[in-house]
Amino acid sequence: MEKVWNSWGDEAKQRPLPEVAKTVLTSLLGPGNPLGEATLEQTASQLPPSRLGSHDLYCVEPGVRARYARGQSLADWLAFKQGKLGCAPDAVAFPESRDQLEALLNLAREHNWVVIPYGGGTSVAGHINPREGERPVITLSMERMNRLLHLDPISQLARFEAGVRGPDLEAQLNARGYTLGHFPQSFEYSTLGGWIASRSSGQQSLRYGRIEQLFAGGLVHTPRGEISLPALPASAAGPDWREVILGSEGRIGIISEAEMRVQPLPQKEQFYVSFFPGWQQGLEAVRAIAQAGIPASMMRLSHPTETNTQLQLALSQEKHRRLVKLFRLLGVGDSPAMLTWGVTGDRGQVRHSTRAIRRLLHSHDGRLALKGLGQHWKQNRYGAPYLRQSLWEHGYLVDTFETAANWDRIEALQQQMELSLKAVAGDTPLLSYTHLSHVYKQGCSLYTTYLFPAKEGFDASLAQWRKFKDAASRAVVEGGGTISHQHGVGEDHRPYLSVEKDALTRSGIQAVLEHYDPQGQMNPGKLLETP
Repeated sequence: MEKVWNSWGDEAKQRPLPEVAKTVLTSLLGPGNPLGEATLEQTASQLPPSRLGSHDLYCVEPGVRARYARGQSLADWLAFKQGKLGCAPDAVAFPESRDQLEALLNLAREHNWVVIPYGGGTSVAGHINPREGERPVITLSMERMNRLLHLDPISQLARFEAGVRGPDLEAQLNARGYTLGHFPQSFEYSTLGGWIASRSSGQQSLRYGRIEQLFAGGLVHTPRGEISLPALPASAAGPDWREVILGSEGRIGIISEAEMRVQPLPQKEQFYVSFFPGWQQGLEAVRAIAQAGIPASMMRLSHPTETNTQLQLALSQEKHRRLVKLFRLLGVGDSPAMLTWGVTGDRGQVRHSTRAIRRLLHSHDGRLALKGLGQHWKQNRYGAPYLRQSLWEHGYLVDTFETAANWDRIEALQQQMELSLKAVAGDTPLLSYTHLSHVYKQGCSLYTTYLFPAKEGFDASLAQWRKFKDAASRAVVEGGGTISHQHGVGEDHRPYLSVEKDALTRSGIQAVLEHYDPQGQMNPGKLLETP
């Protein structure tokens, strides 16, 4: 799949905004304000000349440098669309082997270049953005290192090159009867190395686990040499150094290979959609299922605002009208909370889990278990990012932020997160809504989406986004949530990390970074500010 250079995904998968969505958005937000788009040629022409000469191991062509200069945050989109990147790598390299990767790192070490590891370019936190500075910057894209190197069916371990994208990873495993089961929203384009470096979580983490449960070991290339992490089932031989690499965001080195814990493909999988009269009943039901240990594979509870918005966008007016009528007949009411849930395993497990979940949902006033809407979710599970482009074309901007917190904080935190956006919206029309997912016995994640019409110009739109980003981030950490449940820290979340990690902890992390990267070449400014 070839990515669109300045937005999300494959050109062939871009889809127009449905007419019903236009109607809903206009009624809620007023008319949009399209800002237009610069071409790749216009954008590339504005880049400063590369500070590096031609070389067989990397490319200095301006169009390539522009493509690999940003990620997928709203700030990145505004830079791409305006055609003013400000800063771009001086070169982009595409190593195809460990030897080429080592050769590139040796060049960088010899000449004191800055090195930015690049996976799928899906970061929404500023992980892959170059910074202004005196040293040349080389971005190392791992996309050509994408092979399955070894599969051990006895130990259920698979060793991959770290540049493999989600679909290619699963295709190589599925052909042999296995799965990793890691399905983040960015699955189509994000890479295994990126998942590890940012501590990613997949949509079915309730069954398969987050990336830290799946990552067994591997190989990391640092400026001071290789770190080899053995894939052991467990060890008490001192600190687990996998945890140093997990969430390291390229500051220590580049992951070239990863040993992953895999499992046989499930016999059966089914997704359902149920409804509750309100958010509170849904929260109690989801928590009860998680703490009872009933083996669901995923649960996503949408707040009534998100429920209403999603149903209006997904269904025709007639189907939506009939569903609302059914809600009233079942006592669900006019402001239901929608639960999308799944069960995965062998046929007996699926049957048993489905019955147990339905009984518990019913005891909390949950109604229905609609396979049709569940199938619709499955078919469109990676589709939400594609709406960003169609919204852009109609003059609307969309962004998200996420956190995780303990159950006793979830309800208040959800309210405060959305109120924080409204408090800084000013005269900007705003639509925001939240769902919970990635459920644990201790708590869950919260994921908030917000939409607003673009302002009069790129700079004003960026300024409004910065207000939203800061307000939401402060609400998250002040409300007892983590600044990042699954997207890492990068540059955008770095100012708020001090609430979660105290000064002594941050200095300890800094000491580890300096040990492996004494010249500060590896992705400086991400995670922690570079001294």
